[in-house]
Amino acid sequence: MSGPASNDGARVAESLATSVLLRVPALTDDLVHTIQEQNQGYRRMNVVPRDDLWRSCHDNVTRVLQLLAGLDSEDGADVYYDAAQATGQRRAQQQLPLDDVLRSFRLGGRLVWQYLIDEARAASTVGTDGLLDVATRVWEVVDTISSQVAAAYHAAERQLVRADEQRRAALWEGLLQGRATDAAFAYEASRIVRLPVDGPYAVVSAGGRQDNDGLTDALGERLEERGIRSAWQARSATLVGLLALPLSATDAAVKVLRGILTGPVGVSLVVTGLAEVDQAYRQATLARRTLPAGGRAIVSLSERLPEALLLNSPELTEPLVRRWLGPLLDLPAHDRRMLLHTLETWASTAGSTIRTAEALHCHRNTVINRMHRIESVIGLEFSSENIPVELTLALRALPFLNDHPAPVRKPEPAPRTVHNAQRR
Repeated sequence: MSGPASNDGARVAESLATSVLLRVPALTDDLVHTIQEQNQGYRRMNVVPRDDLWRSCHDNVTRVLQLLAGLDSEDGADVYYDAAQATGQRRAQQQLPLDDVLRSFRLGGRLVWQYLIDEARAASTVGTDGLLDVATRVWEVVDTISSQVAAAYHAAERQLVRADEQRRAALWEGLLQGRATDAAFAYEASRIVRLPVDGPYAVVSAGGRQDNDGLTDALGERLEERGIRSAWQARSATLVGLLALPLSATDAAVKVLRGILTGPVGVSLVVTGLAEVDQAYRQATLARRTLPAGGRAIVSLSERLPEALLLNSPELTEPLVRRWLGPLLDLPAHDRRMLLHTLETWASTAGSTIRTAEALHCHRNTVINRMHRIESVIGLEFSSENIPVELTLALRALPFLNDHPAPVRKPEPAPRTVHNAQRR
């Protein structure tokens, strides 16, 4: 409607609302009773105390009537949305569903309309057209107020989510830093990650981009199928997993990880309880670091113990490599790669020239000639019956050295093997 009729409707609404403002306490009592009777969410959730509900109803009904009475004409309507915004924020914090909150505002709008009709009937001065105009204004105000409630609810909800994420992240940092040795912290962590305080655990450390949609959900579901409960947390450049393992389930867990994660991924040894998760996290990270640059494998520390020991002792690793492989590393790149690959393969086949030739796709005599050259360069004779542990460790240590050690002109003599080389 527009023109004089519309102005008449506004004046009627203002007059009726001004009169009903005097009956706000009674209106509030009726509204609280109506909500408790007709809005099951409040009874089911039971998170809103009655005095909180009464105060919220009182303040919001007052603001609705003030807006209808035109009291916003000078100050602007925004100042009359404080009650709606406070209610939306508080109900989000109480975790009452927004649908239930908005239903209460619709119930309130209906009750306010009923009070306005009663007031009009008592005055006997308002016709049908006037009441229709009042109804339109009532629901316009209720809709606007409800929008303010929803906006405040969503804003508070986002704040709560951020706070929960920050709290969860802080809890994970505490776990990974060893705070679970404190029993109170361990029980709080157990409650948040929904895993037991005690029992066998393994930690997963996944590097690289692991941001596929639903990745952690898929991991959790697949592991759960194997009887393995898990919790996951994304850190700056790492995805960390905590696996509550049944006995002898590590292999099954690794198999699941290989089916979903892309690597590089390290899995710790099994530890006991949340109090040792920090130790397991260091182990998982160390296992992941044993992979060569660009490696995409998923490895357990139990499979990489020699590499882990070498990686964790750089002050010993480089001298070991220099002592056993230094002269080979001084060769031109092509010869260095070829001879090192031959030596690695020979050592991995327990000194078998036949299996080495098969692995390298060359003739057995080629392997024998290369091994003679390696012995000549290094100044050692190798026996297939007694491959030095130090040589095997030095070969494993090579990937951990940046661009290999500098050329060694006068290496420290290594223990000489006195056996004649026996080529199998």
